[in-house]
Amino acid sequence: MRRARTDTPISLIELIMDLRSRGISDTHILAAIEKIPREDFVETAFSHDAYANRALPIECGQTISQPFVVAYMLMALEVNDRHKVLEVGLGSGYQTAILSHLCRRVYAIERYRTLARLAEARLAALRITNVTVLVGDGMKGWQPQAPFDRIIVSACADETPTALIEQLAVGGIMVIPVGTSGGDQHIFKVRKTETGIEETKLIPVRFVPLVPGTAKQL
Repeated sequence: MRRARTDTPISLIELIMDLRSRGISDTHILAAIEKIPREDFVETAFSHDAYANRALPIECGQTISQPFVVAYMLMALEVNDRHKVLEVGLGSGYQTAILSHLCRRVYAIERYRTLARLAEARLAALRITNVTVLVGDGMKGWQPQAPFDRIIVSACADETPTALIEQLAVGGIMVIPVGTSGGDQHIFKVRKTETGIEETKLIPVRFVPLVPGTAKQL
């Protein structure tokens, strides 16, 4: 059974204030969130709760992440307008739309064809033109476009995929949830150096699992 909507809708201004109170201080990220109508990225039944600071269900049994988690991961990513970013897990396209205002170009991979098509339509409606979408296996990354200055993963891996580390530029940063389905999960910040990688464990989270392959039937 789907959760009933809240009695009073949360406004975008209230969401921004909530994010600030939780430590989201990057003005570029907050400004990008203000530009993106989250109600365009959720199912109609949940549009009343579009600016509530919680995850919501979307098509194909997936979710649109909690705005705080999106903002937190983007802060950890340390992204700027010169960066080429790989996003694994396009989903609804909401995080992608925010990223498009923060970086030079986004290459987004989605394993569900239905989600990819819907997200592309939403991005086109917002006249976002610096995003390229691929239906494919996110665990394999996007080798022809590598290396990437930044990589952000929107599903939880058992361990950091080797292919993604290989496609990260030296000096680059990857932000990824790591853990087990139904068990402990944490955001990890992975920085690639000349000699290897440096990992920092951040906040606990709850994400859908990162699954190999492409769901061609959906």
